[in-house]
Amino acid sequence: MTMTTSLPKTSRIWIYQTNRPLTDLETKEISQKVAAFTDQWTSHSQQLKANGNVYHNRFIVFGVDQSVAGASGCSIDGSVRFAQELEKEYNLDLFDRMCFAYEIDGEIKTAHKEEFQYLYKKGMINEDTIVYNNLITTLEEMESSWRVRLGDSWHMNLLD
Repeated sequence: MTMTTSLPKTSRIWIYQTNRPLTDLETKEISQKVAAFTDQWTSHSQQLKANGNVYHNRFIVFGVDQSVAGASGCSIDGSVRFAQELEKEYNLDLFDRMCFAYEIDGEIKTAHKEEFQYLYKKGMINEDTIVYNNLITTLEEMESSWRVRLGDSWHMNLLD
């Protein structure tokens, strides 16, 4: 899983998960807006080597090569404001950290913590279910451990 232009594996990433699948048209429009945003994204007036993309019609991902210029608090705030604008424009929720993404039969679904716990208790998902670890922070982690077995994920800690 790589960004649309090459960023080093050490690049810092931020993942915003949508609360619903995006339509193909929304994915195309948001991808264009993300590209325009990352093309002009700066930190302390210094251009960031940044990129972004929409994955699986569910995840908006920003990446920054910190070796060129690091994302500062102000520049990160700018990306958050941009994500909030996308939320309003497309009627999305991108900041609900208690909404979990998982795969069933190759389809990505989302469930709130309580529903996720219910699905687990009823055996509808199990330790082998693929979940998305949106807490990862580098491109290398995205490529190696974004999609993980539930049994190998921090999500298990929420399933008492």
